[in-house]
Formats: sequence, C-alpha cells, structure tokens
Amino acid sequence: MNQSRIRNFSIIAHVDHGKSTLADRILEKTGAIDSRTFHNQLLDDMALEQERGITIKASSVKINYRRPNGDMYILNLIDTPGHVDFSYEVSKSLRACEGAVLLVDAGQGVEAQTVANLYLAIENNLEIIAVINKIDLSTAEPEKVKKQIHQILGINEKEIILASGKLGTGVNELLEKIVEVIPAPLGNSEKPLQALIFDSQYDVYQGVIVYVRIFNGILKKGMKIKMMSSGNAYDILEIGVLTPKPVPCEILTCGEVGYITCNIRAAKEVENGDTITTVENPTSEALPGYKHVRPMVFAGIYPVNSKDFQALKDAMEKLQLSDSSFVYEVESSASVGFGFRCGFLGLLHMEIVQERLEREYDMNLVITTPSVVYKIRKAYGGEIIEIENPTKMPDPSQIEAILEPFVEASIIIPPVSMGPILDLCESRRGVYKSTEYLSEDRVKIIYEFPLSEIIVDFYDRIKSISKGYGSMDYDLKDHRESDLVRLDILINNEMCDAFSAIVHRERSQFKGRALCEKLKELIPRQLFEVAIQAAIGGKVISRETVKPMGKNVTGKCYGGDITRKRKLWEKQKEGKKRMKQFGKVEIPQEAFLAALKVE
Repeated sequence: MNQSRIRNFSIIAHVDHGKSTLADRILEKTGAIDSRTFHNQLLDDMALEQERGITIKASSVKINYRRPNGDMYILNLIDTPGHVDFSYEVSKSLRACEGAVLLVDAGQGVEAQTVANLYLAIENNLEIIAVINKIDLSTAEPEKVKKQIHQILGINEKEIILASGKLGTGVNELLEKIVEVIPAPLGNSEKPLQALIFDSQYDVYQGVIVYVRIFNGILKKGMKIKMMSSGNAYDILEIGVLTPKPVPCEILTCGEVGYITCNIRAAKEVENGDTITTVENPTSEALPGYKHVRPMVFAGIYPVNSKDFQALKDAMEKLQLSDSSFVYEVESSASVGFGFRCGFLGLLHMEIVQERLEREYDMNLVITTPSVVYKIRKAYGGEIIEIENPTKMPDPSQIEAILEPFVEASIIIPPVSMGPILDLCESRRGVYKSTEYLSEDRVKIIYEFPLSEIIVDFYDRIKSISKGYGSMDYDLKDHRESDLVRLDILINNEMCDAFSAIVHRERSQFKGRALCEKLKELIPRQLFEVAIQAAIGGKVISRETVKPMGKNVTGKCYGGDITRKRKLWEKQKEGKKRMKQFGKVEIPQEAFLAALKVE
C-alpha cells in the first residue's frame, strides 16, 4: 500500500463517553466486520471490559476504507481507555499515531480526563478532530457542548463533528475528516528498520506476541531482528495485521501497524517502548521510548496457598507484558507468608489486576491495605529513604520527619454540588488553590491533596455527591512534611502486618477504633476468645473482643454430684487457655477488602 494512503489514529475521551461504541460503528460502516461475528464493544475483548463496560487495554485494528471517489485508504485505529488509572495506555498508543479523535459526550460535556487526554495528544504533536457523541440522547445539548469545547479546549466550533455511536450518525463525515486532516506517516522504507513496540501479550502456543509500528524500513517473515535495549536476536516466525482478528501477511512496510511472533517464551525479554531493528543492517539510534511511569499506589498480593508462589510469579510476568505500568517485587510477611509488593497507578488499576490474576491465571489471592510511597528523613545524617510498605518504617527515635506525596487535583462539577464537594475536600486534608467557571453549569476546582487521602474512595464520593456529573484528574506534585504515625493491628497479641498503615496522627485514634470494630464483625468466632487491638508504637489505642463459641461440655451429665461438672468446666478452661496460646485465627479475604473502605 502506498504510504500516503495510510492514516494512524487513536480515539481518546473521558471514561464512558462512547469510544468503543463509535469504534464499533466505524468497523461496521467500513465493512471490517460482518454482521454474523459482530457484537457490542468488539475491540474490548477481555471479559472484564465487557462486564464493567469500560476499556482497560488499548486495542488496534486495521481498516480498509474506500472513499466515495473510489480511492482506497488504510486506517489503523487504536481504541484507548478513558479512566485516569489507565492514562499510560493512552500515552503509549498516541506515540504510534499521527492523529487523535477527541470524543465528548453531548450530555456530560467536557470532563477532567477529556482535558488531560487532549494535552497528551498535543504533547505528541497530533492532529485533533473533535467529535460530540451521543447526540441522540434526550439529555443531549450539542450547541452548549460546542461552546464548552471552544472555550475550554480552544477548538473551532465549525470544525466539530456531531455524531451518534449508537445510531451511526456522523460516522461517514468523521471517516472523510480523518483522511483529509490526519497526515500520512513519515519515514522511509529504504532506511534501516526502526519499529516501535507499543504493546505485547502472551500466548500459550506462540509465546510473546509483539505489536509494532514501523517508523522506517520494512519487516518481512523470516527476517533476523534484534531488540535494541537487550540486544537479543530472534527470527520472525509470523507477521500479520489485526482486522480485528490476527491475519498473517508476508511484509509490513513503513507507517504500518501490525504484530510479529518469534517464539519468545520468557515474558521479561520484551519491553514496551523498545525499538526493533535488523541484525544485518541495524539502525544507529533507537526511537524515543516511553516516559517511565511511577506507580502511585502499593499493596501486597499473596497466594492463599504458599505452594502457589511460583505460579503467581509466572502469572505476574505474563500480565506485566500487556500492562507495563504494573510493577512488583518479592516480599514476605509474618502473617501471610511469601508474596509480592505491587505498584499500581490507582485503586481501579489494582482491582483490575487482582481480577485478571484470579480469572485469567486461576489464582486465589489475599490483597493487603494499599499505601503510597513515603519519604523518611533520618534523625542522624539527614539521609532520606523511600518506603512503600508501612512495616519497613524505621523506629520513631530514628525519624526526624516523614514526607508524604501530594497531588494537584482538577475537579469538574456542576455549581449546585459545590458546597458538599468543598466540605469533602476539606475533610480529606485538601489545600484549596482556585475556582474557575468553565460555563454556567460547569465549575473547575483545583485542590492539593495528600495522595493517601484520595486513592480509596474519593472519586466514588465525588460521583455520588454530584449525581454522576463530577469528574477528576490529578498529577503528582511533590513530597511534603506531615505529622504521620504507623498504625498496627494486633490479633491475639500478634501483629498482623497486612493491616499496618501510615495515617495522620489526628485521625489515628478514629481509624484504629473503626478498623477494630470492622474486624470484630468479619473475623469468625473461634473456640477461644480473640482479642483485636489497634496500637501506635507500644500504646494500644483501641480493643475489641470476638467472644468464643459456646460448647456445653456438661450436656452429657445427668444428675450426680456437682464436682463432676466442675471438673469438666476446669478441664475446658485449661483447654481454651492452651488453644488461645497456640490457635491460629484465619482472617477472611473480606476483612482485607473492608479495611480499605474504613472511613
């Protein structure tokens, strides 16, 4: 295919603005998929994506588009996620494109992630096509949203396309605009090979499937290639394009997007953002890689059965292939054994990783309370160390100060919700920065928060207070000094490090009490008394007791001397004392999940 007839573009938007539905209509209109094999959210091929109605993984598809004048074009479409936790998927997809279709809901208007994704596209010097979607809804106000897009994003109102992903309205106009506005890919097929790895996944039969975008040169079946970061060389066994099913072909030319397989069995040999070149005629320089993302939230993931440790390690290696923003390292815990300390971009990201490990790799897991990265300035010498696990916190006598990460959050809400939202922000130790009225029914509030205060349920609270119209996006700012302490939970005088957390001193008493009460409800009754305590340092600040189950040991005695019954009661008391000393308390998974939601 002539390089001037290729167009590479992504669809970007805030979560739930109809990206996947619009992608479905584009596939239908261009005949890329027939009616027999079609289903809604076609590019969302993960069961989790179908169930939750959200895009988790960016997915690409090659479309053959014939214009009304008869000219044929190849459109390489990449559908991206919209949730803030998956912004890394968006940024790496945009590196493989020359243009982006920015989607805005006709009822919801411009939201926080719309603005964040637009800036990502501008950073990559992409051509932007603005589309107002869902114009068929009864709540749609396209003219008002047009003004919003012009005021907030600076896009000319006349250039905005009105569309409905559900009905297919405006799709033909959008396809024509993509061909006219988005430039053809640059590069030269005669130059040495430069191909960017923008994604990969593991297949049991083929090994690692590598998704590539060719910037210079060509890729052929049987060619000997090497990865520039590791220097490893491989023979290409299969080469192909996604339509959206994999279709093998003989060659990928400059500007095209496709996949290759080389029978790579070790998942860690492939790195997203790496450059592929040939062994015979290698390129002198690698393509600019991806900006390394730092995880925001950390939690421990442990197998329920310690024998599954190696299986969990293999599963995490394979999962990291398709999600390079997920990081992990081995750790051990006194209460739950060997496992991993894992880093995530947010709480939804953590939930998705947990569900994928359980479903796709058949793992039975225990997840500990999430925490963020704290910096500790030591009392002697002023050395600064980073800790993401509360159990690694040094003795208080060695600590001069604890610094916690702060983020700047942009919250877009209707003005009617402003009072309760401001109260919520103040209750989460927020520092007010500014208010900006974007339109008569949209106001943007900027706050700075400690990251630990917003990772669990802050976004959910904003959504419920604003009746679904609120949205939020945040950027990491810096670490600041705070009055923090480590809160420990003791079960029968044994510290359960899975529940340890670093909390603000003012809230520690309340948080400890709430955790003890919650655990009392969730830990099942044993044959012996279970004491649940919250402690800061050596000081116990709260205690709850799970009463033992009753067992009537004198039920078999009919009449006779009372001393016989007393003897049995004494024997039972001794047995319970011994049981309390050596008995282990099984903590259910619900208890770990409930610990996240304690207010």
